[in-house]
Amino acid sequence: MKTPFDIILKPVLSEKAYSKFAEGTYTFWVAPDSNKTEIANAIESAFKVKVVRVNIQNTLGKNKRLGKFEGKRPDRKKAIVTVAPGQKIEALEGLI
Repeated sequence: MKTPFDIILKPVLSEKAYSKFAEGTYTFWVAPDSNKTEIANAIESAFKVKVVRVNIQNTLGKNKRLGKFEGKRPDRKKAIVTVAPGQKIEALEGLI
């Protein structure tokens, strides 16, 4: 059985993600094998809010080089979560 924190890896900390906080939309990096239902349940149980919508983006890792050495950044999954009107995730609101 997965815990909510096995599914939610960390919040996305970017200027674009911060600008969506006022609309009740929060962005998280999530486990690559998770689906929308699992993500919604994990957010609701971890932060005690009602989730209205979950959108998912699969992000492919870039190929990077340093001299003659070549590597690849990991593939990741991003979830954009919209909570019910009037609700906030207080743990993330303090980061602004």
